[in-house]
Amino acid sequence: MITIKSKREIELMQEACKITALTYEYIEKIIKPGMSTLELDHMAEKFIKDHGGIPAQKGYPSGVRGVPNFPGTLCISINDEVIHGIPSKDIYIKDGDVVSVDLVVLKNGYNGDAARTFLVGNCSKEAQELVAVTKQAFFEAMKYAKAGNRIGDISNAVDSYVRQFGFSVVREFQGHGIGKEMHEDPGVPNYGKPGRGPKLEAGMTIAVEPMVIAGKPDIWELDDGWTIVTQDGSLAAHYENTILITENEPKILTLL
Repeated sequence: MITIKSKREIELMQEACKITALTYEYIEKIIKPGMSTLELDHMAEKFIKDHGGIPAQKGYPSGVRGVPNFPGTLCISINDEVIHGIPSKDIYIKDGDVVSVDLVVLKNGYNGDAARTFLVGNCSKEAQELVAVTKQAFFEAMKYAKAGNRIGDISNAVDSYVRQFGFSVVREFQGHGIGKEMHEDPGVPNYGKPGRGPKLEAGMTIAVEPMVIAGKPDIWELDDGWTIVTQDGSLAAHYENTILITENEPKILTLL
């Protein structure tokens, strides 16, 4: 069921989303070659808690028997890892790495969800283009994120833009509604036909998140039950914001 948020609910969501945005500002300042992904995770967790938030992804259930709950505050996915990378003391960020970070903050019973991909040190031109295209795909989708349009308009805008550059969108995972729950209706795929899917209404809050691969769209899940990687070893990038649908332009809640 799609929920329409009240003015008060939106105000509460904005508090969670602001902490999410501030955390990304902090991560951008501290991420560097030589640090482990677990170190980055711990620093982000402290920052979130110091600002009155709760790391919502920590302990998130996998829903799959035998797969443990997610152990980290951040999903940290490097190079050919698309999403859901698990922070580790044994994984070190290197110069030239493409590092995607996904983060959800809970405050006042509401969630704020966003993802960013960081270019660490001296990255290839392909990596730079991939990250730029992934981010811009989100903003291309925002042109259609207004009341009266449909989810398919957003989905088609992402895919159409990405394909212009010879890149691929991930089809097995998608954006989603968000509010009291991290994942609510409706689903927001990164591909689809315009004019299809649920109609957008003022007061809807959704997370739009292009997940883009430099090569073919095929993916694998690693044995840890979480980490998703590209089958052909090509680079991947991720960009996401929580947005509020209005009668006019969308309001991006996880940007300062």
